[in-house]
Amino acid sequence: MSQQMHYQPTPQGPNGHAHQAPRNGLGVAALILGIIGALSGIPMILFWLAGPLGLLALIFGLVGMSRVKKGQATNKGVAITGTILGALGIVLAVVGVIVTVLAVNKAVDEVNEEFDKKSGSSSNIKDLGAGQAAKYNNGLEVTVSKPTPFTVDKNTLISGHTEGNKAYKVTVTLKNTGDKAATNPLMLTDAEADGKKSEEVADDKHGILHHDWEKTLDPNETDSVEMVFDAPPSAKELSIKITPDILLDPANWKLAL
Repeated sequence: MSQQMHYQPTPQGPNGHAHQAPRNGLGVAALILGIIGALSGIPMILFWLAGPLGLLALIFGLVGMSRVKKGQATNKGVAITGTILGALGIVLAVVGVIVTVLAVNKAVDEVNEEFDKKSGSSSNIKDLGAGQAAKYNNGLEVTVSKPTPFTVDKNTLISGHTEGNKAYKVTVTLKNTGDKAATNPLMLTDAEADGKKSEEVADDKHGILHHDWEKTLDPNETDSVEMVFDAPPSAKELSIKITPDILLDPANWKLAL
């Protein structure tokens, strides 16, 4: 008994070409990724997830829309929705980055401010004049007097003075205006004359070895040290930067010569 094989023709379109199944996968993927990306972007802190998912959704959605135009896909609405949600996810991710950066910067500023309060630090780096005080949060005040000409005695000179230059003496005063004792003040100085390095003159009474600061300054106690700096004869300004402690910010004085 012979068996008959039944042949069923493949459906064909109007141009005689075989019909293909709609390629709707990318449109669906765009919609799913777009939804997840947009939802991830709402909490802001998940911007790192919303950005990549939104970008993928946008790409897949655009490709899906392109397939719809070519007649290769039939889910136009799905592809468009996925594209929109992908773009929304990207926007939310950007906003999340901005908000996070601002929040981190604010937190850092608050930590620095709290540290300044505890350590006594101050951002008083602005230029000060003779006799003006740099005030710190812990109650310390530093002042520098007006420079006065100083005659260098070659017999007692140790270092810092160049032949032909002029020397100027200033008095640096440290005062504790706080209600607690200030311990171990440490004066770090750096000077310039008309923008060029100015050496501190050392002799038998002046110089870093004679910076004999009180180890502890009680409330309302004051201590002073005389310093001598070398400057070219044509110098018009002496700039002195002083840091009263390694935990404190420096203050700068610009003094006319």
